Amino acid sequence: MIEKKIIDLLDQKFKEEDFLDCFLVDLQLHANQKLEVFLDSDTGITFEKCQKISRYLEQYLDEEGWLGPKYTLEVSSPGISRPLMKIRQYHKNIGRKVEVKTKEKEKRTGTLISVTDTELTLEEKVRIKEGKRKKTQVIQTVIPFDNIEKTVVQISFKN
Repeated sequence: MIEKKIIDLLDQKFKEEDFLDCFLVDLQLHANQKLEVFLDSDTGITFEKCQKISRYLEQYLDEEGWLGPKYTLEVSSPGISRPLMKIRQYHKNIGRKVEVKTKEKEKRTGTLISVTDTELTLEEKVRIKEGKRKKTQVIQTVIPFDNIEKTVVQISFKN
C-alpha cells in the first residue's frame, strides 16, 4: 500500500523536466520503518537528484505519516555491484562488459552490444581448439531476458 503511494509520487516527479530521464529501479520497505529507494537515469543519477527526490518524498512521508514519526529514508543509485533490473539499465550499459547468469546457471561474460525489449546480445571472446593450437574467436550470443537470472556490470580499470 505505502509502496504504491511512493511509486505514484515518483511517477509524478519523473514528469518534471529535470527528472524526465529518471526511473525507479527498486523500492524496499523494511519492517523497521526503513524505506530504500533505488533510482537511475538514462544519463546517470547524480547525488543532487537523489537529494532532491529524497526531500520530495520526505515532505509527503512527514505530512501523511505513512511510516510513523520515526523512519529512515534512503534514496540512492543501485550501485555498480547490484544486478541490472530494468531494460533501461541495459540500454545505458551498452558497450560495457557484463556477466550474465542464465536460469540454467551458465555464466556468460562479454561486451553488451545490443538490447531489445526481449533479449540482449553479448560479444564474447572464446578459445577454440584448432588441431593442437588454441585460437581466440569473437562470437555474438543472443540471450532472451526470460532466460536471465541476473546481469551484473563488470568493473574494469583498463583503458
